[in-house]
Amino acid sequence: MAGIKKVEPGYAGGRTKSPTYEQVCSGTTGHAEVIKLWFDPSETTYERVLRTFFKAHDPTTLNRQGGDTGTQYRSAIYYDNDEQRETAQKLIEELNKSGTFASPIVTEVTAGEGVKDDFLYYTAETYHHDYYKRNPAQGYCRAVIKPKLSKLGLRF
Repeated sequence: MAGIKKVEPGYAGGRTKSPTYEQVCSGTTGHAEVIKLWFDPSETTYERVLRTFFKAHDPTTLNRQGGDTGTQYRSAIYYDNDEQRETAQKLIEELNKSGTFASPIVTEVTAGEGVKDDFLYYTAETYHHDYYKRNPAQGYCRAVIKPKLSKLGLRF
């Protein structure tokens, strides 16, 4: 996506320090599977990034994405400042009023690294980085990731 400089898979929002993928999948760490991204504000806006986020997944299902269930699959935005929080909350309000989704958005909007001193974020294990690029023929990639990329007009 234009303006996105770096994307990193990770785990955030929980209470376990340095969790493994297996621990996060157990649903006992409190962490969500997340991506951390860096963008160039001269090329894109935070709102545009959020609009893509909402288009890329179902923000109306609590603790679930497709066939994956558990708190680790919750829809979450971890903001770095008050401006980001306000942008996220206004966009959620706009999308709810517009009827874009059949059900209300349940995405949590929570203070992240730049705001909350005890916020925990951990980079995922190396094998999660560039997963689709390295495993395009894998079943999950073909069935879930590729259709999402197509929906967003992105190709690999």
